[in-house]
Formats: sequence, C-alpha cells, structure tokens
Amino acid sequence: MTKTRAIQVARAGGPLELVEREIPNPGPAQVRVRVEANGICHSDVLTKEGLWPGIEYPRVPGHEIAGVVDAVGDGVPSWKPGDRVGIGWHGGHCGYCDSCRRGDFLFCTVRPMVSGISADGGYADHVVAPAVALARIPEGLSAVEAAPLMDAGVTTFMALRHSGARAGDLVAVLGVGGLGHLGVQFASRMGFDTIAIARGSDKEPFVRKLGARLYIDSQAQDPAAALTRLGGARAILATATSGAAMTAVIGGLGIDGRLMVVGAPRDPLTVPAGLLIGGRRSIAGWASGRAIDSEDTMAFAVRTGVRSMNEPFPLERAAEAYERMMSGDARFRVVLTMDK
Repeated sequence: MTKTRAIQVARAGGPLELVEREIPNPGPAQVRVRVEANGICHSDVLTKEGLWPGIEYPRVPGHEIAGVVDAVGDGVPSWKPGDRVGIGWHGGHCGYCDSCRRGDFLFCTVRPMVSGISADGGYADHVVAPAVALARIPEGLSAVEAAPLMDAGVTTFMALRHSGARAGDLVAVLGVGGLGHLGVQFASRMGFDTIAIARGSDKEPFVRKLGARLYIDSQAQDPAAALTRLGGARAILATATSGAAMTAVIGGLGIDGRLMVVGAPRDPLTVPAGLLIGGRRSIAGWASGRAIDSEDTMAFAVRTGVRSMNEPFPLERAAEAYERMMSGDARFRVVLTMDK
C-alpha cells in the first residue's frame, strides 16, 4: 500500500475534500503515526477559513490525533512502531528563541509547528510529526477517548491546574459544552467544590452526574450574585463562546479570584476596572499544552474516570462531521475514525 487518504482544504474558505496521497515518510527526528481517531475542534476553522496568517495550502487540518507509531526517522530513540501516541496543537518548536528557553514552547517565535496549520494534521490515515510532539496514550483509553484529550482535555485540565485554586476551593465552570463537560469532570476530580453555570434548567441533572455540586441557571438568576452568595469563586473556568456571558460572571469571583478564559468568543469582554481592583480579581487565558501536559491529562483521566462524550464519524464523512461541530449541536465532541 503506497497511498493514504486525507481530508484537505485546497484554499482558504474552500471545502473539505477527500483525496489520496503518497504515504509520507518521516525525516530525521520525526515519527509517522497511523491515525486511528482525530477530534474535530472549533479551532480547525482557522485552517478551513484561512484565519491563521501564512497557512500554505493545500493543508490537512486536525490537532486532536490518536494513533499508533508506524515508522520512525533517524535520531528517534524513544519511540518504536506499535507505540500508542497522541499529537495535539503543539507540533514542535525551535529550541532557541526566548519562548523556548523559558519552556513556553507553544509560543515559539522562530519555528513554531502547529498541527493542522503549519504542518498537515490528523484528518488523514497517516501523519508525520516531530518526535517531541508525541504523548504516550496509557492503557485504559481507546483512540476515540484519547483524541479529544489532546486539545479540549489538556486545555481545561491545565487551565484548572494553573488557576490558583486548591482542593476544597469553590470553582465554577461556565458552559457545559465540548470543553465545559470535561471542565466539570476535571474540576470535581481535582477536589474543587465545583459549580456549573449554563442556560436552562434542563442541564442540572446532567452536570450533577458529571460531578458538579450545584448548578446555576443563568437564565433564571444572576450568576455573579449566586456565586457571591456562596462566598465567591476562587476560579471560574470560562468555556462558553460568549464574551457577554463571561463578563456576567466576573463579579462572582472572590478575593484574588481568577477568570480562566479557554473559550474563544467573538464579542469582547467588558470589565469595569474597579471590579478588578477592588477584589484583586484577574483574567487570564490558557491555550492547550505540551506533550508532557497531554500525558498528565490522560493519566489523570484514566485514574479518575474522566471521559469525553463523543460522536464518531468515519473519515469520508469529515465535511458532515465538521458542520455538525460548527452547528453547536454535537454532544459533545465530534471525532473522526479511520476504520475502513
């Protein structure tokens, strides 16, 4: 077999199209992975619509990759064919710029590698990636379960890890969609007093099953006031894609509370300076993680039972799967599978 299937975007704004390509060979310090599953993430729109500067087309999207090492290039001592691995947003780095020297590889300014953007991603049977980008998938996770943890999972897990909250602190999760349903699970398993916030009373039984102690229906009450009555949140994980919804909860932060923004709303947050100054509140963002962060995320998920809820689609239905994700109707992550 010398051909592999891939879903490519031929031009910015173009359709997702199924093509056959030559199976790529790994170069030095690279690994080829036979993809078993790839999560469809909302940030794939950056590739689909050409919203990231400098994308070279045609390009294969996808940065929530789970599969098996198929071949290794020269200078790769740590991986062998048959190893189960995941690849996330971080696809490599230069090792020389200021960001890399600080360990902030995601913000490499010399030679950043972003899976599915600056290099072909996982909407394909095979993908080649730098060996440093690979995360080992532990026993207990299937490929479909592991794939969404490569971005949605590591983003929410690491944002909570760096939120400043400690076990027992009140932590709220705003939104219970593709990111939020993982955020609620991670927050509760980390030992936080977890509160879920969303619109509509119908979501309460669901979020309680995920591990939330309480549910706040933002249509029925002021979420900031509700959090204040509970003593104020040490952290709020904002997964919703609404700047207005994020703005509405900031007043519910307690002293030294932090809003961790992982959702990407198009409308801006509007925050009175006094609200930040008076309570020493802060707003921070978080983006994905490195390979070791993905390994930590998956290991924690296996130990504590955190699982993504997924809708699988075969690779040849990638265009349909992408539209399902973009519609907001997916419950909760859409995952491509490569079985023929």
